[in-house]
Amino acid sequence: MAGENMTQSPSNVSMPRNTSSGELQNGEHKTNTHFMRKIPPGAEASNILVGEVDFLDKTLSAFLRLNTASVMGDLTEVPVPTRFIFILLGPPGSHGSFHEIGRAMATLMSDEIFHEVAYRAKKREHLLAGIDEFLDAVTVLPPGEWDPSIRIEPPAAIPSQEVRKRPPEKNPKEEIDEELEEQRQREEAGLSRTGRLFGGLINDLKRKAPFYLSDFKDGLSMQCVASWIFLYFACLSPIITFGGLLGTATGNNIAAMESLVSGFVCGIGYGFFSGQPLTILGSTGPVLVFETIVYEFCMKVGWDYLTFRFWIGTWISIILVVLVAVDASALVCYITRFTEENFACLIAVIFIYKAIENVFHIGKEYPMNTAGGKFDCSCLPPVGQELTSEAVHTWSQYDLRTCKSLNGTLAGVDCDKPEFVSDVFLMSIVLFLGTYIISVILKDFKNALFFPSVVRQFISDFSVTIAIFSMTLLDVFTHVATPKLDVPSEFKRTIPDRGWIIMPFHESNPAWSSALAFLPALLGTILIFMDQQITAVIINRKEHKLTKGCGYHLDLFVLSCLIQICTIMGLPWFVAATVLSINHVNSLKKESETAAPGEKPQFIGVREQRVTHILIFLMIGCSVLLTPLLSHIPMPVLYGVFLYMGVSALKGLQFFDRLLIMLMPAKYQPDYMFLRQVPIRRVHLFTMIQLACFAVLWLIKSFSITSILFPLMLVVMIGVRKSLDYIFTKRELKILDDIMPEMTKRARADDLHQLEDGEVGFYKRLIGCCIGQKLIQQPVTTISVTKVTEQTNKSNSTNPNS
Repeated sequence: MAGENMTQSPSNVSMPRNTSSGELQNGEHKTNTHFMRKIPPGAEASNILVGEVDFLDKTLSAFLRLNTASVMGDLTEVPVPTRFIFILLGPPGSHGSFHEIGRAMATLMSDEIFHEVAYRAKKREHLLAGIDEFLDAVTVLPPGEWDPSIRIEPPAAIPSQEVRKRPPEKNPKEEIDEELEEQRQREEAGLSRTGRLFGGLINDLKRKAPFYLSDFKDGLSMQCVASWIFLYFACLSPIITFGGLLGTATGNNIAAMESLVSGFVCGIGYGFFSGQPLTILGSTGPVLVFETIVYEFCMKVGWDYLTFRFWIGTWISIILVVLVAVDASALVCYITRFTEENFACLIAVIFIYKAIENVFHIGKEYPMNTAGGKFDCSCLPPVGQELTSEAVHTWSQYDLRTCKSLNGTLAGVDCDKPEFVSDVFLMSIVLFLGTYIISVILKDFKNALFFPSVVRQFISDFSVTIAIFSMTLLDVFTHVATPKLDVPSEFKRTIPDRGWIIMPFHESNPAWSSALAFLPALLGTILIFMDQQITAVIINRKEHKLTKGCGYHLDLFVLSCLIQICTIMGLPWFVAATVLSINHVNSLKKESETAAPGEKPQFIGVREQRVTHILIFLMIGCSVLLTPLLSHIPMPVLYGVFLYMGVSALKGLQFFDRLLIMLMPAKYQPDYMFLRQVPIRRVHLFTMIQLACFAVLWLIKSFSITSILFPLMLVVMIGVRKSLDYIFTKRELKILDDIMPEMTKRARADDLHQLEDGEVGFYKRLIGCCIGQKLIQQPVTTISVTKVTEQTNKSNSTNPNS
C-alpha cells in the first residue's frame, strides 16, 4: 500500500516483486506464467498487507475471509484468486515489528492445519484456538543455536500432519486392525475367492473396463516414447538370443524367426486385452529347459516334436482356464515379500551376471596378445592357384575369418588358435561400460542444476536411448569389428518345408500320446503360473501407487489364449519377464510438477497405459524390415543395457538393502523402519535365511538337470516362509515381511510416536503458551517456508455469512 500519508515498510525492500500494472489487458493477468505452472489447480492466495500511517495513534489490524475468492488485479504476482486478507496498520516508528508480524502471519497461513481452521472459523475465538494449536506444534530455536545466513534445505518428504488434525479429547492410541486391512486390500486387488465360476475374471473385467480408453489417452506423453524405444532394444536382444538357443535345443523347429513372431503375437494380444499391461512378456530360462527336455524325449522315442508339443500346449491352456475359473490366482496372497524379493533379486542378478559373462565371452573369441609374442599364421591363396608375389601379398592382408570365408589357405603353427585382435575386446569393454555409465548419469540428470526442468526431464527419460545411440556412433566411427546384433533378414520359417499351422496328429505319434501330454503339461503349468503371478505381484506393489487396479485373473486368461495360439502356430511360449517388467514400471514413474519453489518433487505414481507395450512388440514384429539399421548396433552396447536393467531392478528391494546393511557400521545405517522396531541381530538372522534360500535357487537354476524344478522351488520358498513363524515372532515377521510401502509405515510410526510421546507434548504446549503470552523475554528466531495456500472444493465448508 502506498500513498501520501504512508511510509514504506522494510518488506518493500526485502521482498521485491515484479511491477505488473502496465501488463494488465482486459482484466487478464499475464505476468510470471512459468510460476503459474508450479501452483496446484484450485489454489487460492492469502495477502498480507502491513503499513504505517500518520493519522493513527495505535495499531489497527483486521483478518478478512472473502465469501467468494476474487482476483484483485496486480495485488498478487500471479493471477491467483484471493480468499484471505490480513491488514496491519500503525503509527510511524513501528515498521520493524510490523514486518516480523507480517512474516509470522504468512507462516501461519502456510500451515496446512491453520488454513483449515481459517476456512471453517465462525468467530474470533476459533482463529485464536488455531494459533494456539500452531504454537503447540512449532519448533523454536534459540538465536545462538542457528546461523540465519545458512540456508536450510527443504525436507525430502513432508511429515504427516494427521495427528494434529485429531481432536485433543480423542488422542489416545488408535490402532488399525491389520488383518481386516489386509483382507480389504486382497478384495480390492481381486485376490479373494468369489465362490462362483469365473467370478474373479468377471470382477477384473468390471474393474478394468472404465479405464480402457484412458489407457490409450495416458500414453500420449514423451515419457512413453522414451520408455518404448528403451524397452524395444531391451526386449529385442533377449528374444533373438533366446531364439538362437531354442533353435539349437529343438533342431531349428523353433528358432529366432519364430521367437520374433511370437513376440509380436503375444505382445500385441497382451497389450490390448490384459489386466495389467505394465507387465512385459518375454522368454525365460525354465521355458527353454522345458522345451529341451520335451524335444530330447521325442527324439528318443521317434515322435514328431511339434505335434507332441501341440498337445502339451493345449493341455496347459485348458489347465490355466480351469485355474481362472476357480479363482486360483487368489493363492497369490501367500506370496509374501520373502518369496517375491528372492525371485526378483535372483532374476536381476542373472541379468547382471549374464551381461558380464557375455562381454568376457567376446574376449575368448577375440583374445588379446598379452604375452607380446607374434601370431604365426598367415593367409595364402587357395590350393591350385599360382603363388605369385602379388597374390601372396593380397591374401596376406586378410584376417583368419575372411581367409576361411574365401577358401584361402592358412599356414603357420598358430592357425588352430584364436587370432589376437586386441582392439575388439577392449572396444567391447568401452562400449559395455560406456552404455551403463551414460544411462546411470543421464537417468539422474533430472536432479541436476543445469537447464530448465523440461530439458532435464527429457534427457532423463531418454537416458538409455541416448546411451545406445552415442555408443553405436562411437563404434561406427572407430571402425572396430565388434560383434553386432544379428537379426533375420527375411520373413520365413527356419525350416521352409513346414507351414505356420501345426497339425494335431502325426503318423509317427500314437493316438494315446495326446493323453500322455497331460503329465508334462502339469509341470509346464506350474512353471508358467509361478513366473506370471510372481512378476504380477512385484508390478502391483503398493509402493508403485497404481490407481487402475490389478487383473491377476484376466492376465492369466489372456495368457492361456496366447499360449494356445502359439501352440497352434508352433511358436515359443512367452510369459511375464520380471526384470523387463520392473524396468518398464521404473521408466514410467511420475513426479509432481506443481511443487512449491524450493520443494523437491514427490513420486506420485506410474503412468498406467497400454501404448508402450503395444508399440514395443509392434516394432519387434517389424524388426525384419529394420535389419539394415539394427545390424549396426554392437552387442556390447546391449549387454550394457542388460547391466543397467539388472542394477535398476535391485533398487528398492528390501532384501538387497538388508544385505548392504550387514556391511555397514551402525552409525551409517539408513533410517529404515525395520531397524527402528526389530533388533539388528534378528534382522541379520532373517537376511541370512533369505540369502541361503537365494543360494539354493541359484544352484538349482545353474544346472540344466535341476533347472526344470525351479518353479517347484518357488512353492517350497512359500513353505520356508511359513516355517519362519517358529523362529520369529508375529510382530517381527509383520515388520520384515510386510507388503506395506516403506513411506507409509514411516508415516504411521511417526504418528504413533507423537501420540505416545505425551510428556514431550506437554513441554511443547508449555513453551507454546509461554511464547503466546510473551513470558519469554529472550528474542527467538522463527524459520518458515511460505507457500501458496491450496484450496480445493472448500465452498461447502466456508461460512456464507462471512
